[in-house]
Amino acid sequence: MSGNGDAAATAEENSPKMRVIRVGTRKSQLARIQTDSVVATLKALYPSLQFEIIAMSTTGDKILDTALSKIGEKSLFTKELEHALEKNEVDLVVHSLKDLPTVLPPGFTIGAICKRENPHDAVVFHPKFVGKTLETLPEKSVVGTSSLRRAAQLQRKFSHLEFRSIRGNLNTRLRKLDEQQEFSAIILATAGLQRMGWHNRVGQILHPEECMYAVGQGALGVEVRAKDQDILDLVGVLHDPETLLRCIAERAFLRHLEGGCSVPVAVHTAMKDGQLYLTGGVWSLDGSDSIQDTMQATIHVPAQVPKLEGEGVINKSAYNLICSHQFPPPSCIQHEDGPEDDPQLVGITARNIPRGPQLAAQNLGISLANLLLSKGAKNILDVARQLNDTH
Repeated sequence: MSGNGDAAATAEENSPKMRVIRVGTRKSQLARIQTDSVVATLKALYPSLQFEIIAMSTTGDKILDTALSKIGEKSLFTKELEHALEKNEVDLVVHSLKDLPTVLPPGFTIGAICKRENPHDAVVFHPKFVGKTLETLPEKSVVGTSSLRRAAQLQRKFSHLEFRSIRGNLNTRLRKLDEQQEFSAIILATAGLQRMGWHNRVGQILHPEECMYAVGQGALGVEVRAKDQDILDLVGVLHDPETLLRCIAERAFLRHLEGGCSVPVAVHTAMKDGQLYLTGGVWSLDGSDSIQDTMQATIHVPAQVPKLEGEGVINKSAYNLICSHQFPPPSCIQHEDGPEDDPQLVGITARNIPRGPQLAAQNLGISLANLLLSKGAKNILDVARQLNDTH
């Protein structure tokens, strides 16, 4: 018996250990659901790897008595996760893309943008108002939202309503809506409600004419250390080409405007017949003043990123090297555009997607921002920032 036990122990010691990939995430239920979905995809692609999820709280999770726009911190939901990434406590982090600033701290990059879910905003009504719409809510009904972008657009469209800040994760905000009498409805991202399985709580989906969405809303971003080529190649298979190009255009638009959560900026993008359409707008805090416009560019969307081999992101030998801890030199990885010193565009690295469409998407965002700036957007944004800082 002891001999067999010794033999088994020796065999276990000699067998190759599975590499453990540590994945950082926020602690909220929605964040865990989103991270679990990404990890499940990676596990299916890389069965020889083991994944460990490490959850933590962020500044935005801890400060719940102040409006997001008042906190004055650009990385409300990302800073603690990036610290863990910097200290090599995690290898990658899954975020809601809309939480990631358009300028990341040095040494980090977004290595993957997953296929986008419905990016539009949704209205969830208090049980006594189920069946209503924003338009048919009673005069002076209070609608909760943590977003200046939503409040500015909706105040302009639905002047009979009052908009107040509401904070907390999805569970907390829904509980405040249902158990208290303060709010007649709250505005949330449709994608978050769908991922939580709460489709039945969606009372109304807001169309772009009513409320355009936040940059990157509905998409998940995977942040990694910019120099970790093996991890970049590992997560690069998750890129959804159309989502990537739409989000590059949106992020370039926001970055060039120098916008953020302290000012109302919103977008809407669509791909149709080889054209990428980008609509963007800026609003005063009360929604009374706004500038919007639309531009388009001819952009070829590459086919879906292949998972392994062939024309793909990562060939089988490179995949085996990653799984066996022997990280491949750059020549092992099949990058369509070849090596580049600075492949990032608006904080995103996508070497497995042709560079031309990425640059075209970025230029579209910059061009639309310049158009709005030429029409007076800077003044609207400056006044909005000043008012937000003083109130």
